Amino acid sequence: MTTAPALDTPHADATVLDNAAWYSLAGPHSSFAIGGDLVRRYPADVAPFVAVRSWDDPGVWDALRELVGPGAEVGLSGYEGEVPEGWEYLGGGEGVQLVETDALQTRPFDEAIELGADDAPEMVAIVERNQPGPFRPRTYELGRYIGIRREGRLVAMAGERLHPTGWTEISAVAVDADHRRQGLASRLVLDVAFHIQQRGDRAMMHAAAANVNAIAAYEKLGFALRRRNRFAAVRTPA
Repeated sequence: MTTAPALDTPHADATVLDNAAWYSLAGPHSSFAIGGDLVRRYPADVAPFVAVRSWDDPGVWDALRELVGPGAEVGLSGYEGEVPEGWEYLGGGEGVQLVETDALQTRPFDEAIELGADDAPEMVAIVERNQPGPFRPRTYELGRYIGIRREGRLVAMAGERLHPTGWTEISAVAVDADHRRQGLASRLVLDVAFHIQQRGDRAMMHAAAANVNAIAAYEKLGFALRRRNRFAAVRTPA
Protein backbone atom coordinates (compact mmCIF):
# COMPACT_ATOMS: atom_id res chain seq x y z
CA MET A 1 0.00 0.00 0.00
CA THR A 2 1.20 3.51 -0.81
CA THR A 3 -0.32 6.71 0.46
CA ALA A 4 -0.24 10.05 -1.30
CA PRO A 5 0.40 13.27 0.63
CA ALA A 6 -2.55 14.16 2.84
CA LEU A 7 -5.04 16.55 1.32
CA ASP A 8 -6.62 19.39 3.23
CA THR A 9 -9.75 17.86 4.80
CA PRO A 10 -10.84 20.35 7.49
CA HIS A 11 -14.22 18.78 8.19
CA ALA A 12 -13.34 15.09 8.19
CA ASP A 13 -10.69 12.80 9.63
CA ALA A 14 -8.99 11.30 6.59
CA THR A 15 -7.32 8.50 8.56
CA VAL A 16 -10.60 6.55 8.63
CA LEU A 17 -10.21 6.14 4.87
CA ASP A 18 -7.25 3.83 5.44
CA ASN A 19 -9.83 1.25 6.59
CA ALA A 20 -13.04 2.58 5.10
CA ALA A 21 -15.13 -0.58 5.37
CA TRP A 22 -14.29 -1.09 9.05
CA TYR A 23 -15.08 2.50 9.98
CA SER A 24 -18.34 2.26 8.05
CA LEU A 25 -19.42 -0.87 9.91
CA ALA A 26 -18.18 0.51 13.22
CA GLY A 27 -19.83 3.87 12.57
CA PRO A 28 -22.71 5.06 10.35
CA HIS A 29 -23.37 1.55 8.98
CA SER A 30 -23.24 -0.22 12.35
CA SER A 31 -26.86 -1.31 11.93
CA PHE A 32 -25.72 -3.57 9.08
CA ALA A 33 -22.71 -5.02 10.94
CA ILE A 34 -22.40 -8.75 11.54
CA GLY A 35 -19.41 -9.83 13.65
CA GLY A 36 -17.44 -8.68 16.68
CA ASP A 37 -14.51 -6.59 17.80
CA LEU A 38 -12.01 -7.94 15.26
CA VAL A 39 -13.93 -8.71 12.07
CA ARG A 40 -17.25 -7.48 10.72
CA ARG A 41 -19.16 -7.87 7.49
CA TYR A 42 -22.29 -6.69 5.74
CA PRO A 43 -25.20 -9.06 5.15
CA ALA A 44 -24.51 -11.00 1.96
CA ASP A 45 -27.43 -9.43 0.10
CA VAL A 46 -26.26 -5.92 1.03
CA ALA A 47 -22.54 -5.96 0.19
CA PRO A 48 -19.72 -8.52 -0.06
CA PHE A 49 -17.26 -6.58 2.10
CA VAL A 50 -15.54 -8.08 5.12
CA ALA A 51 -13.70 -5.58 7.32
CA VAL A 52 -10.82 -6.27 9.70
CA ARG A 53 -10.06 -3.84 12.52
CA SER A 54 -6.30 -4.48 12.36
CA TRP A 55 -4.21 -7.12 10.64
CA ASP A 56 -1.73 -6.87 13.52
CA ASP A 57 -4.04 -8.70 15.93
CA PRO A 58 -3.09 -12.41 16.05
CA GLY A 59 -6.72 -13.46 16.50
CA VAL A 60 -7.90 -11.96 13.21
CA TRP A 61 -7.64 -15.08 11.07
CA ASP A 62 -9.57 -17.27 13.51
CA ALA A 63 -12.23 -14.58 13.87
CA LEU A 64 -12.47 -14.24 10.10
CA ARG A 65 -12.96 -17.98 9.59
CA GLU A 66 -15.55 -18.12 12.36
CA LEU A 67 -17.47 -15.22 10.82
CA VAL A 68 -17.66 -16.46 7.23
CA GLY A 69 -17.42 -20.22 7.79
CA PRO A 70 -15.19 -22.98 6.41
CA GLY A 71 -14.38 -23.17 2.69
CA ALA A 72 -15.73 -19.67 2.02
CA GLU A 73 -14.33 -17.21 -0.48
CA VAL A 74 -13.52 -13.83 1.09
CA GLY A 75 -12.32 -10.55 -0.38
CA LEU A 76 -9.65 -8.81 1.71
CA SER A 77 -8.49 -5.21 1.43
CA GLY A 78 -5.22 -3.83 2.72
CA TYR A 79 -3.54 -7.14 3.55
CA GLU A 80 -0.27 -7.76 1.72
CA GLY A 81 1.33 -10.63 3.62
CA GLU A 82 1.20 -14.40 3.25
CA VAL A 83 -2.02 -16.18 4.15
CA PRO A 84 -1.83 -18.65 7.05
CA GLU A 85 -1.42 -22.38 6.54
CA GLY A 86 -4.65 -23.96 5.39
CA TRP A 87 -5.90 -20.80 3.69
CA GLU A 88 -5.92 -20.59 -0.10
CA TYR A 89 -4.90 -17.46 -2.00
CA LEU A 90 -7.21 -17.08 -5.02
CA GLY A 91 -5.86 -13.91 -6.62
CA GLY A 92 -5.65 -10.17 -6.17
CA GLY A 93 -5.01 -6.78 -7.69
CA GLU A 94 -4.44 -3.12 -6.99
CA GLY A 95 -6.99 -0.42 -6.37
CA VAL A 96 -6.95 3.34 -5.92
CA GLN A 97 -8.79 5.63 -3.54
CA LEU A 98 -9.77 9.10 -4.73
CA VAL A 99 -11.01 11.99 -2.60
CA GLU A 100 -12.65 15.27 -3.45
CA THR A 101 -10.60 18.47 -3.73
CA ASP A 102 -11.60 22.11 -3.87
CA ALA A 103 -11.70 21.75 -7.66
CA LEU A 104 -14.83 19.58 -7.44
CA GLN A 105 -17.76 21.75 -8.51
CA THR A 106 -20.86 19.79 -7.47
CA ARG A 107 -24.38 20.45 -8.70
CA PRO A 108 -27.76 18.72 -8.86
CA PHE A 109 -28.83 16.88 -12.00
CA ASP A 110 -32.50 17.67 -12.66
CA GLU A 111 -33.13 14.63 -14.87
CA ALA A 112 -31.92 12.20 -12.21
CA ILE A 113 -34.51 10.29 -10.19
CA GLU A 114 -34.01 8.66 -6.81
CA LEU A 115 -33.99 4.87 -6.86
CA GLY A 116 -35.22 2.47 -4.21
CA ALA A 117 -36.55 -0.99 -3.46
CA ASP A 118 -38.83 -1.14 -6.50
CA ASP A 119 -35.87 -0.39 -8.77
CA ALA A 120 -33.49 -2.94 -7.21
CA PRO A 121 -33.77 -5.61 -9.94
CA GLU A 122 -32.96 -3.04 -12.63
CA MET A 123 -30.10 -1.66 -10.53
CA VAL A 124 -28.57 -5.11 -10.21
CA ALA A 125 -29.05 -5.66 -13.95
CA ILE A 126 -27.35 -2.43 -15.05
CA VAL A 127 -24.39 -3.21 -12.80
CA GLU A 128 -24.15 -6.68 -14.29
CA ARG A 129 -24.12 -5.17 -17.78
CA ASN A 130 -21.44 -2.57 -17.02
CA GLN A 131 -19.39 -4.12 -14.17
CA PRO A 132 -18.48 -1.00 -12.13
CA GLY A 133 -18.09 -3.15 -9.00
CA PRO A 134 -20.15 -5.39 -6.73
CA PHE A 135 -23.82 -4.58 -6.23
CA ARG A 136 -26.28 -6.77 -4.36
CA PRO A 137 -30.12 -6.72 -4.16
CA ARG A 138 -30.06 -4.57 -0.98
CA THR A 139 -27.02 -2.41 -1.72
CA TYR A 140 -29.38 0.49 -2.36
CA GLU A 141 -30.06 0.57 1.42
CA LEU A 142 -26.53 1.86 2.08
CA GLY A 143 -27.26 5.36 0.83
CA ARG A 144 -28.88 7.51 -1.81
CA TYR A 145 -28.97 6.11 -5.35
CA ILE A 146 -30.06 7.99 -8.44
CA GLY A 147 -30.56 7.06 -12.07
CA ILE A 148 -31.59 8.12 -15.53
CA ARG A 149 -34.47 6.49 -17.37
CA ARG A 150 -34.93 6.73 -21.11
CA GLU A 151 -38.18 5.36 -22.54
CA GLY A 152 -38.81 3.81 -19.14
CA ARG A 153 -35.51 1.89 -19.05
CA LEU A 154 -32.80 2.49 -16.46
CA VAL A 155 -29.74 3.43 -18.57
CA ALA A 156 -27.46 5.09 -16.00
CA MET A 157 -27.02 5.26 -12.25
CA ALA A 158 -24.71 6.14 -9.38
CA GLY A 159 -25.00 6.24 -5.61
CA GLU A 160 -23.53 6.01 -2.13
CA ARG A 161 -21.91 2.93 -0.62
CA LEU A 162 -19.28 2.92 2.16
CA HIS A 163 -19.79 5.57 4.83
CA PRO A 164 -16.87 6.01 7.24
CA THR A 165 -17.58 8.90 9.59
CA GLY A 166 -17.31 12.22 7.76
CA TRP A 167 -17.06 10.62 4.32
CA THR A 168 -19.33 8.95 1.79
CA GLU A 169 -18.18 6.77 -1.09
CA ILE A 170 -19.62 7.36 -4.56
CA SER A 171 -20.10 3.99 -6.20
CA ALA A 172 -21.96 1.94 -8.83
CA VAL A 173 -21.36 4.52 -11.55
CA ALA A 174 -22.82 2.70 -14.55
CA VAL A 175 -23.96 3.88 -17.98
CA ASP A 176 -25.19 1.54 -20.71
CA ALA A 177 -23.07 1.47 -23.86
CA ASP A 178 -25.72 3.06 -26.08
CA HIS A 179 -25.99 6.08 -23.76
CA ARG A 180 -22.32 6.88 -23.20
CA ARG A 181 -20.53 10.03 -24.37
CA GLN A 182 -23.47 12.13 -23.20
CA GLY A 183 -21.92 13.23 -19.91
CA LEU A 184 -24.35 11.16 -17.84
CA ALA A 185 -21.74 9.58 -15.58
CA SER A 186 -20.14 12.91 -14.74
CA ARG A 187 -23.45 14.61 -14.05
CA LEU A 188 -24.61 11.75 -11.83
CA VAL A 189 -21.34 11.81 -9.85
CA LEU A 190 -21.60 15.57 -9.37
CA ASP A 191 -25.21 15.23 -8.17
CA VAL A 192 -24.32 12.48 -5.68
CA ALA A 193 -21.35 14.54 -4.45
CA PHE A 194 -23.60 17.62 -4.11
CA HIS A 195 -25.94 15.84 -1.72
CA ILE A 196 -23.02 14.33 0.19
CA GLN A 197 -21.64 17.81 0.77
CA GLN A 198 -25.08 19.10 1.72
CA ARG A 199 -25.04 16.63 4.62
CA GLY A 200 -21.64 17.92 5.71
CA ASP A 201 -19.67 14.90 4.47
CA ARG A 202 -16.88 14.73 1.93
CA ALA A 203 -16.95 12.53 -1.16
CA MET A 204 -14.52 9.76 -2.04
CA MET A 205 -14.36 6.95 -4.57
CA HIS A 206 -12.62 3.64 -5.26
CA ALA A 207 -11.57 2.18 -8.59
CA ALA A 208 -9.42 -0.62 -9.92
CA ALA A 209 -5.97 0.75 -10.72
CA ALA A 210 -6.26 -0.72 -14.22
CA ASN A 211 -9.37 1.38 -14.93
CA VAL A 212 -7.30 4.33 -16.08
CA ASN A 213 -10.05 5.93 -18.16
CA ALA A 214 -12.45 6.15 -15.21
CA ILE A 215 -9.70 7.43 -12.92
CA ALA A 216 -8.79 10.15 -15.42
CA ALA A 217 -12.44 11.17 -15.72
CA TYR A 218 -12.83 11.44 -11.94
CA GLU A 219 -9.62 13.45 -11.64
CA LYS A 220 -10.92 15.81 -14.32
CA LEU A 221 -14.05 16.36 -12.22
CA GLY A 222 -11.96 17.34 -9.18
CA PHE A 223 -11.01 14.13 -7.37
CA ALA A 224 -7.40 13.35 -6.49
CA LEU A 225 -5.52 10.16 -5.73
CA ARG A 226 -5.15 9.61 -1.99
CA ARG A 227 -3.76 6.09 -1.82
CA ARG A 228 -3.18 2.81 -3.59
CA ASN A 229 -3.81 -0.50 -1.91
CA ARG A 230 -3.83 -4.19 -2.64
CA PHE A 231 -6.91 -6.38 -2.52
CA ALA A 232 -7.02 -10.14 -2.52
CA ALA A 233 -9.42 -13.06 -2.57
CA VAL A 234 -8.81 -16.04 -0.30
CA ARG A 235 -10.61 -19.23 0.70
CA THR A 236 -10.94 -20.13 4.35
CA PRO A 237 -9.77 -23.57 5.51
CA ALA A 238 -12.31 -26.31 4.92
